[in-house]
Amino acid sequence: MINLSWGFVLLVFFAFLLNLDAFELRKGQKTERISGSAGDVLEDDPVGRLKVFVYELPSKYNKKILQKDPRCLNHMFAAEIYMHRFLLSSPVRTLNPEEADWFYTPVYTTCDLTPNGLPLPFKSPRMMRSAIQLISSNWPYWNRTEGADHFFIVPHDFGACFHYQEEKAIERGILPLLQRATLVQTFGQKNHVCLKEGSITVPPYAPPQKMQSHLIPPSIPRSIFVYFRGLFYDVGNDPEGGYYARGARAAVWENFKDNPLFDISTEHPTTYYEDMQRAVFCLCPLGWAPWSPRLVEAVIFGCIPVIIADDIVLPFADAIPWEDIGVYVDEKDVPNLDTILTSIPTEVILRKQRLLANPSMKQAMLFPHPAQPGDAFHQILNGLARKLPHDKSVYLRKGEKVLNWTAGPQADLKPW
Repeated sequence: MINLSWGFVLLVFFAFLLNLDAFELRKGQKTERISGSAGDVLEDDPVGRLKVFVYELPSKYNKKILQKDPRCLNHMFAAEIYMHRFLLSSPVRTLNPEEADWFYTPVYTTCDLTPNGLPLPFKSPRMMRSAIQLISSNWPYWNRTEGADHFFIVPHDFGACFHYQEEKAIERGILPLLQRATLVQTFGQKNHVCLKEGSITVPPYAPPQKMQSHLIPPSIPRSIFVYFRGLFYDVGNDPEGGYYARGARAAVWENFKDNPLFDISTEHPTTYYEDMQRAVFCLCPLGWAPWSPRLVEAVIFGCIPVIIADDIVLPFADAIPWEDIGVYVDEKDVPNLDTILTSIPTEVILRKQRLLANPSMKQAMLFPHPAQPGDAFHQILNGLARKLPHDKSVYLRKGEKVLNWTAGPQADLKPW
């Protein structure tokens, strides 16, 4: 039964909704252009600013792996597949490696799924090593820089550390042969061994067509204050609790499971996407890794993302003004989440929603097929273009070696 204090909270919330309705947030919603040094680059066109050479590898590194398990096309790690397809027909592609600014090696290291659809990263290091050995033996370009002008898509939980558990990922570290390359990865956390300087942090893959098919009329009001669907505890992998999500998700459940402002559950309804479009705030807490597809979904559906992941590095942070569109909450402050969110002024919420309604913001979070101007593919290319020209120091003297080809766990050195 709702006590008097909860009744007062509900009364405040309904007044809040009426206030929002007066501003017509959904009906004929206005948008606001993202301005300044961050938002302006969302509209940059990378064509003419860089050239990319795509190595032609044997199909066992990509196409045959996908043929074996087509589920990889819809997995949140699918950016490695779609980036390859995009580059093959992109105007930035060059067939002349001598004029290339960047070199791309198409390896589908995450397309190894369990029957339940969970990725198995254990073969990934050997597969990546094998691909690098191949390009360094058959082309001269890797050896000129030992990978400093090469980029790789590594959308694992912890990027090129190639493990889904943080402790094991930290213990492994980034694959030694990738230490000089630019890594394009979903994982981003400040001062973490699995994010090296110069990496480009990108959104996870979320199926554009699927989300498009679940859009609801903009006239429907946002009647849910806070929304979340997902695990609060991972009993199978963290039976004692407290380690999974560093306890942040458990704190959400324990503090707000009975709060009428919070629509939270482990159930994943068929109306999940529609519900996000009816919510004002969508919780985006860390899980085993700090990132998840919820961040993409929140932006696409105009739900203000509440980012609960200390030190997270968000996708395209140099182009998307996350502080303006989202709400950051420290993991230790989760018990005060209701107070934090209800104290945000209406005008601040309105501006965040106007920014979220900007089409360029949504486009930057998607990997559509076919590609479209300003999408995540183009944001990756923009990030690579901004790193040009390469410093002369990346080019090695003839015969000079920097990388240690025998470093890393012994299991990684076995042939793939």
